[in-house]
Amino acid sequence: MSGEIARWRREASRKRLLWLGLATLALCGIGSLINPQQFFHSYLAAYVFWLGIPLGSLALLMLHHLVGGRWGFVIQRLLEAAIQTFPVMALLFLPVLFGMSDLYPWARPEVVASQPALQSKTPYLNLPFFLARAALYFAVWISLGRFLRKWSVQQDRTADGRLTLRLQRLSGPGLMLYALTVTFSTIDWIMSLEPLWTSTIFGMIFMVSYGLSALAFVIIVSGLLADEGPLGRVMSPGRFHDLGNLLLALVMFWAYLNFSQFLLIWAENLPEEIPWYLHRLRGGWEWIALSLIVFLFALPFVLLLSRATKRRAWALSRVSAAILLMHWINLAWMVVPSFHPGQFHVHWLDIAAPIGVGGVWLALFIHYLNPNAHSLLPLHDPRFTELLEPAREA
Repeated sequence: MSGEIARWRREASRKRLLWLGLATLALCGIGSLINPQQFFHSYLAAYVFWLGIPLGSLALLMLHHLVGGRWGFVIQRLLEAAIQTFPVMALLFLPVLFGMSDLYPWARPEVVASQPALQSKTPYLNLPFFLARAALYFAVWISLGRFLRKWSVQQDRTADGRLTLRLQRLSGPGLMLYALTVTFSTIDWIMSLEPLWTSTIFGMIFMVSYGLSALAFVIIVSGLLADEGPLGRVMSPGRFHDLGNLLLALVMFWAYLNFSQFLLIWAENLPEEIPWYLHRLRGGWEWIALSLIVFLFALPFVLLLSRATKRRAWALSRVSAAILLMHWINLAWMVVPSFHPGQFHVHWLDIAAPIGVGGVWLALFIHYLNPNAHSLLPLHDPRFTELLEPAREA
């Protein structure tokens, strides 16, 4: 009976989220008729935020298949459900293509004609090549996600241990492809909003940010499912402790990369690099930057040092929810000042767009998670056997 109630609740939640997402996207569509530029600006930030969760999930899943850590088995099915959303995310990328001239200066011929420095970048920053690269990125992500999920489900059905080796062999080159595609997609979609600015670690910052947001998301979902079915038998305080340690490591790595980028640009003091930070440290944006330091690094760092926080599902989930919220604010801090440099700007579409895209994405995630079709755990993975033994509460 409890299983039936849980299934009914999941289906009800999925339908509510889907209708919320579709209704909010329809409202955003009305907003696009009133203010097209603002719609595309808001939609880009919302889209990159939600795309970051399946992208981060893809990296964490391949890392898990390579190292086989206990932390990975308890969230493997959640990560697989997330990466199955790539085909729909490819469709949701279409509004970005329709708004190219409103988003990117290099997509406006009159701007390119007036800036010689921009003309030197046209061999890379041109519409046909941009579209080809975007198609390649999604092809790589969809293909990796398809095979990782297919072989994992096949292993559950056949108990064929050879599929573990196949997953490992795919994950090594897959991580290399992931690093390349995320780096260049970040350059294309975010850095080229201000095409005269460059940073050699910008792609790495986003790779870590995506991993951080994905891990925070699956921790929240794990906390909600910790008392349900087979997952409840292995989601011990020790497993949450492992996930909390990984979350702490990603928080520190995110802070290190962002500080390194800021320090190098501040020390060099080059006129083509400094304006990017000036746009984000004036006119009210400096308070957003300060909040990121406090709530995306300092406070999570202090809380995650506590063993008690990491071993309590509800406490770790709350820290993860705060990290996820601040990650969205961080993305807005990166994107919005490109259109309103040095001037704090918030529009109702900046709130509506994340809700719309997020409602659709979450509904799809719940649909693909579906514990009635597949177990929430990879029960026939030979590396998973030891996790079924009673965990030490060290």
